[in-house]
Amino acid sequence: MLKRKSKNIVIDTSIASSAGGPDAKKPQSTSCRDFLIAVKDICHKIVWTPEISSEWKKHRSNFAQTWLTQMAGKKKIIYCNNVENEELRNRVAETGLSEKKIEAMLKDILLIEAALVTDKIVTARDDTVRELFRGISNKVGELKDIVWVNPCNEDEQVIEWLEAGARSDKQITL
Repeated sequence: MLKRKSKNIVIDTSIASSAGGPDAKKPQSTSCRDFLIAVKDICHKIVWTPEISSEWKKHRSNFAQTWLTQMAGKKKIIYCNNVENEELRNRVAETGLSEKKIEAMLKDILLIEAALVTDKIVTARDDTVRELFRGISNKVGELKDIVWVNPCNEDEQVIEWLEAGARSDKQITL
């Protein structure tokens, strides 16, 4: 059997808050739950910063809390401190977009910062902010290398992508 290379994946609280338990019926809840299970079962790891931890504590579902405990027990959490990148934040703020769009990006910049110091993978349900980041990637070059997937988008086939090694693909990079 081929050994898969484990990837370090940043998982936004939007997934943690939506992940439903075994009785969940809503597609969003089941997609997020199945994604988290796949991350754990396929042997990928999660990237954990103090800022991400703080967000998860406020918004995670009961299922996500249990899952996180299992991930910690399997030593599948990559702890990163001091990932804030002031230069990146300034360049995003100076892109000339509206204040509302910049504010939305700066709210989620913690995901990008964590991804940049690990395997450059972000998973989140927010397609709007993903498109904002994609739209400025020509001005903020390091964004181009970030893979951003949404487990709720069926056409992205995120579980299959995880099983295949969570590789970078032009279609899913910013």
